[in-house]
Amino acid sequence: MTNETNNAVTMDRAEARNSSTPNERQSSITPTTTLYNYPKHPFLLSAEDVAQALSTDLDKGLSTKQVDDLHNMYPKNEFDVGGTVSWYTILSKQIFNAMILVLICAMVLSFGIKDYIEGGVLAVVIIANVTIGFYQELKAEKNMDALRSLSSPSAMVLRDGKTQVIPNAEVVPGDIVFLKMGDTVPADLRVFEAMNLFCDEQSLTGESLPVDKIIDTGIHVPGTDRLAVTEGEVGIGDRVNIAYATTIVRKGRGRGIVIYTGMQTEVGKIAAASTKKQRKPGRSMNYKKYGRRQPFLGASRRVYDTILKFLGLSEGTPLQRKLAMLAYVLFGCAILLAIVVFGAHRFEFRSDTYAEVVLYAVSLGIAIIPESLVAVLTITMVVAVTVMQKANVVVRDLSALEALGGVTNICSDKTGTLTQGAMIVRKAWLPMSHTYTVHDAQSPSDPKVGRVTHSEEKEQHPRRDREQEGSALGLRFDLPEEPEIQAETFDDDPELEAQMTDPLKAFLHSAALCNLATVRYDAPEAKWQTTGEPTEIALQVFAHRFDMGKKALEAQGWNQISEFPFDSTIKRMSVIYDAPSDALFPTHSSIVFTKGAVERIVDLCTHIGYGQLKRPMTEELKNRVMEEMNTLASQGQRVLAISYREWDGKFEHTPVNEKVESSHASDAPDSSVVNEKISDDGGDSGHDIRDEVEQGLTLLGLAGIYDPPRRETKPSIAEASNAGIKVHMLTGDHPETAKAIAKEVGILPKNMGILSKEVARYAVMKATDFDKMTEAEIDALEELPLVIARCAPETKSKMIDALRRRGAFMAMTGDGVNDAPSLARADVGIAMGSGSDVAKGASKIVLTDDQFNSIVSAIRQGRRMFDNIQKFILHLLTSNVGEVILLIAGLGFRDGTGLAVFPVSPLEVLWINMATSSFPAFGLGREQAASDVMRRPPHDKKRGVFTNQVMIDMLVYGILMGTLTLSSFAIIMFGVHNGDFGSECNQRFSEECRPVFRARACTFAELTWMILLSAWEFKSLRRSMFRLNPDDTSRFPLFKDLYSNRFLFWAVVAGGASVFPVVYIPYINHRLFKHTAITWEWGLAVAFTILFVFGIEAWKFVKRRWNLLENPAVVRGQFHQGEQESSNFPRIDSVNSFREWASVGRRISFSRLRRPSRPTITHPHSEHIVSTDISAEAGAGAGSQMV
Repeated sequence: MTNETNNAVTMDRAEARNSSTPNERQSSITPTTTLYNYPKHPFLLSAEDVAQALSTDLDKGLSTKQVDDLHNMYPKNEFDVGGTVSWYTILSKQIFNAMILVLICAMVLSFGIKDYIEGGVLAVVIIANVTIGFYQELKAEKNMDALRSLSSPSAMVLRDGKTQVIPNAEVVPGDIVFLKMGDTVPADLRVFEAMNLFCDEQSLTGESLPVDKIIDTGIHVPGTDRLAVTEGEVGIGDRVNIAYATTIVRKGRGRGIVIYTGMQTEVGKIAAASTKKQRKPGRSMNYKKYGRRQPFLGASRRVYDTILKFLGLSEGTPLQRKLAMLAYVLFGCAILLAIVVFGAHRFEFRSDTYAEVVLYAVSLGIAIIPESLVAVLTITMVVAVTVMQKANVVVRDLSALEALGGVTNICSDKTGTLTQGAMIVRKAWLPMSHTYTVHDAQSPSDPKVGRVTHSEEKEQHPRRDREQEGSALGLRFDLPEEPEIQAETFDDDPELEAQMTDPLKAFLHSAALCNLATVRYDAPEAKWQTTGEPTEIALQVFAHRFDMGKKALEAQGWNQISEFPFDSTIKRMSVIYDAPSDALFPTHSSIVFTKGAVERIVDLCTHIGYGQLKRPMTEELKNRVMEEMNTLASQGQRVLAISYREWDGKFEHTPVNEKVESSHASDAPDSSVVNEKISDDGGDSGHDIRDEVEQGLTLLGLAGIYDPPRRETKPSIAEASNAGIKVHMLTGDHPETAKAIAKEVGILPKNMGILSKEVARYAVMKATDFDKMTEAEIDALEELPLVIARCAPETKSKMIDALRRRGAFMAMTGDGVNDAPSLARADVGIAMGSGSDVAKGASKIVLTDDQFNSIVSAIRQGRRMFDNIQKFILHLLTSNVGEVILLIAGLGFRDGTGLAVFPVSPLEVLWINMATSSFPAFGLGREQAASDVMRRPPHDKKRGVFTNQVMIDMLVYGILMGTLTLSSFAIIMFGVHNGDFGSECNQRFSEECRPVFRARACTFAELTWMILLSAWEFKSLRRSMFRLNPDDTSRFPLFKDLYSNRFLFWAVVAGGASVFPVVYIPYINHRLFKHTAITWEWGLAVAFTILFVFGIEAWKFVKRRWNLLENPAVVRGQFHQGEQESSNFPRIDSVNSFREWASVGRRISFSRLRRPSRPTITHPHSEHIVSTDISAEAGAGAGSQMV
């Protein structure tokens, strides 16, 4: 980890402490200052000083009495990451929902006027809504409980001079902990014994390679030769004598003193930062700092925030806030309509008419409120969540799914998210021989998956930097790509399947034997199992591809004599073997195999190559090796040098008490201990022996190892880009590695020249450079960086803030502890199922399969659900508008007593809103995603579901519905019955009220059918119901399109049929619904229903014909992420290269004349390694493809 990153992490800690309130600081630092009595941070102290501060013994550990006292003094060694949300919290969240509160008010009012039927129905609706939401959120929490597990269930400690295995939660400060390969560190430890100890700190610091632990106190300030004297000078990643909680021991063994436990560990501090709530500005009550008015202003603003939070107007996703606001607006409208009703009756509150007037007012209130909206919305989310669970997505927060539909940017970690989180050998370069390339390696631990090809190693010329070329005029032309990266070539220069050669065999011997990792096939589980350090596993898997693994070679007679373990100061490792009689190497001499950093190995080599290709190492060849190393490194690969030498005779050095054994895989840890004695027992002679062994080496080749991207990552990024979503990579890796992976997965273009100079300059940034920029400087950038390397936690948070200032709605993905603050701060936090508990606790969504394409699937599901929410909201509100228009106009229909006669009764309205509208609305919530759902930009989060199209459609269709139903009621009453409204027809049935009851029945049937058919119409807001699929070539696809959603189809059919029993069943029709049986009126209802459908089709036609209210198109930038860039004509070159058109054309013609009948070999999934020399041989393949 770099100095900048580590310092940034440390600054983030200090900044978090400074930004917290005094009470928060007291609670967070009190345990450290009062319980942990260290004069300095333990990494600056010797092990003896730390043991003295904790009153422990390095040889005996804590006593039983000390342990009991410490258990009373310190909390358990556990992380507080939120845990399970209590059931009553979930229940209260459901009850105090905005729409539920409005429905409760309507229910109380109904019971207040003794209308028990309406009040009872509303009570059922409220109970159903609360129950469904409560059940689903509780179920999601239980799913998360299943995912939560302790990282280290037990630890081996030294107490009373004896080793004990105890639960992880019982570890206390001062415990002496034993560590071995595969262990998870139970708490923060000050290491005082390390035998080749390497810890994987990727989840904490983002460092992809295991960290070599030391026991020394002298820690240098990164980038200087000065020893650190204060905590702030060294970041956590450079405190290499500290082993951190939750990190994993990848190699070696050791011991350490527990210095911090639970929430006081570095992981615990990040967990606390991710759950700490930020107070809004202006809410302080400190009069000394802000003046005497501040306590009043701060208190009033806090009260205001509390009220908004209670009403649901300040928290939640955009849709939740919009629906909460809708509920209160509709509630206000209901009150206004009630006033209108009372005004129409001149505010006369006589005892004999009061109840009837209030009943009409309640009817209008019920008509304007979509009672089933909350239930439909919740059930729609439940169905979506169930679908996502089957697709390995656990939704912790029910509202997060709809928020995904509005995501504009994804801020993603690299390791384990975009990549597989494992190392694999991608290329092996053998000097003067071949370059071997591994293709289609889907599993880093499975040597049987994938294939290996080779191409001849040729002299290479420097590759032109086309991205930087440009004329003084800045002119650019479309020119053919250089032949080196063409995907096709003729059959005399292809990548062929790898064949065993002596140079390759020698390379594999060194890679497999100079290695402590194990690779084996587990037959019962039918999978390959690996142990060891990731880079060594990668080399061992590569050797297994040729059936030359370490076990296989040792079974042939290779006998290990000695080992010099990896040393981080010299960055190399060596082993010494005796070869069997039939081996490639001579048997009269021991063979030394050495691997390590290229620059360290090359300086020790006197020769290069193997067998007949072996030649003395020269400066020119050294430069050639370094050029190849840089080429591989620029492709995101970590490069190791593989070498060997023949010892002069048999290696006979055996330290005192050493038992020389064949070092099989199970003996690997023992060999490291043996060789510790080689270095230690002889004092300086150990180093002299190693220096003598590791000289005069012969370089066998270079291995390019990298963390491969997931296969589904690039297509998923392309799909996200098609949907107007930009993907950013925020990683702790080296900038060049991050850049190479970003190009491979499509986050960056392979040719950066297609971007403008300003955008390309800031497309890849180091975190230190980004952190130095002010908000104004960041906001002035044309585009925010697509890749930020060496990220610290505050860098990710700063990026999220920058996106938010630009109006973005972002999702943050991650799996490590260092991702938790950003996961909590992002609009949608997405954690990986294999990630840390801290990350899961801070997220809203957990991906159990860790695949990036699941994120895109979740976004697609979110968009589908958003579209469906728009559809059923339009469906429900259209009916509300129609009912309100009908009832408002009904105020003009007066009976003999002067009271208004409602065209539809209150229970008819409730029946329509609940029984009739609800099930089609549920059906609309189950609609499949539109074919273009991922080819549209994210929805406007300010408008949400209430777009211009939805609002105007609602008014058009609602007015049309209200006008037609009012017309049918008026035709029956005035055209047939001369306006005779009888008396008390709102209360009971009588013969004089028969005309009113018949008109109500017709209006009820017509309104029901209109609402039902509108559900079919709203399957598409623009396409005709009679041809919903524009790609369907059948003559009349209506039935097929409607039946595609069977739930909706049968909901509409059943709802339409239910009109008849409701109209005809005795007692129910007169006493409850206030209507009666009809005859010829059915024809009128059918006719006006057909007119309604015709009106909707006409409005859709108008929208299509004149492109009214059309969704905006996705805005294309300078680069389309994830796309397959053209290899023929990239827009990269300058006018200086215009002359190459002629030369390329001549080479094309020449090669075609020379080899007119040669077939082209295509490797669609591989990368060719051919010479960068633009010759006739290399140009032939390029020319054949271009022409």
